[in-house]
Amino acid sequence: MNTRIYMTCIVFFIGLNLNAQQMLGPKEAVELALDYNYGIKIANNNTDVAENNTSILNSGYLPTLTGSAGATHSLDNNESEFSDSSIPDTVLKGAESSRYNASVNLNYTLFDGLGRLYNYKRLKEEHQLSELEARETIETTVLQIFSIYYTIAQFSENTNALEQTITVSKDRLVRAQYQFDYGQSTKLGVLNAQVDINNDSISLINIKQQLKNTKRDLNVVLGNKLSKEFKVDTNIDFMLQLNKADLLEKTKSNNVSLLQAEKNISISEFDIKTNKAQFLPTVDLVGTYGWNKSNNNAASFVSVSTNTGLSGGLNLSWNLFDGGSTITRVKNAQINLESQQFLKDQLIIEIERNFNNAWDDFQNKLLIYRIQEDNIITSQNNFDRTQEKFKIGQATSIEFRQAQLNLLNSELSRNQAKYDAKLAELTVLQLGGELLNVEF
Repeated sequence: MNTRIYMTCIVFFIGLNLNAQQMLGPKEAVELALDYNYGIKIANNNTDVAENNTSILNSGYLPTLTGSAGATHSLDNNESEFSDSSIPDTVLKGAESSRYNASVNLNYTLFDGLGRLYNYKRLKEEHQLSELEARETIETTVLQIFSIYYTIAQFSENTNALEQTITVSKDRLVRAQYQFDYGQSTKLGVLNAQVDINNDSISLINIKQQLKNTKRDLNVVLGNKLSKEFKVDTNIDFMLQLNKADLLEKTKSNNVSLLQAEKNISISEFDIKTNKAQFLPTVDLVGTYGWNKSNNNAASFVSVSTNTGLSGGLNLSWNLFDGGSTITRVKNAQINLESQQFLKDQLIIEIERNFNNAWDDFQNKLLIYRIQEDNIITSQNNFDRTQEKFKIGQATSIEFRQAQLNLLNSELSRNQAKYDAKLAELTVLQLGGELLNVEF
């Protein structure tokens, strides 16, 4: 009775443990990464910085207003002789004088050869480029998540396959022991069965450790937000409706690397215009409101003077010749623009090649997966027949073990092929710029 209660408790707590494992779906994994992955957070911060740089406060279109103030105190020894002989000479020692001033200065650039305009547009392009860089980081992170996620799924299915294999091996050991006890077989059959169980157990221990390690890897990518033990969904669907020609066209228009190349070209064009703007004059509006007060010593004609006033004007400056540095900057900017165009042309060729390679890789791996599915049926039929023959003594333990290993290897190969095909499909979608548009 106590044994029954004990076994019931064990089953109950095992059930609780299994139920406590949260099911982490692909969609939930992506959502966690978008919220907590540190690489994505840094990319979003860089985008925020670029957005701040495009504000009116960083455009150069606002005036500058500065305030200044000062005070000076003097002690002088002074000897004064006047040209008018009727005025006696004056000798002062330690004569005090002081001066005070305060002013507010305004400066506003009315015209700078349109340099501000081109620089502002350049900052806009840089902001859009940073958004593309953030998108690239997100796409790379999502693909990394799925690589780890499906590795966990593969290890989970491999674990189940090995556990089933061990169950069959234990049944074989029991049967071999009975046959030996009743004199129907030698001890060798028992020993072989025990060795196979040990080998299967070692394989199961290793795969379970790999499963734990890979789950930790996923948790790191998700910002360590998975506090509980979790399971992943091993069911996957392929997007068999994908059209190669349509997706290739999307690749040429939506691929994030190509879009970044186009932004770099736009930025280089504005660099040329900004540098050419330095050939034109600059016109500044200046204004000052000031207050000055002087307390003079006795040698001065005016003892105290106070001045307040408002002044304004226009300043024009034109760098007629700067030794050729502006010309050099313009030429270098033009060369850089040409280089950016070359990079885009090269990128188009490489991306088209990468897309075709990824598409063929996806089709091949999908075909391999289907073949492995058929191979599972064949291996299962072969194992079932061999098992029946083994039970009635028409198959040896070696033949039975070989059929068992064939079935296990077929299951492991099928699992590998399934997730390889899915990752190949996601790679195609990433190249086509459609990865983030997929409903996981």
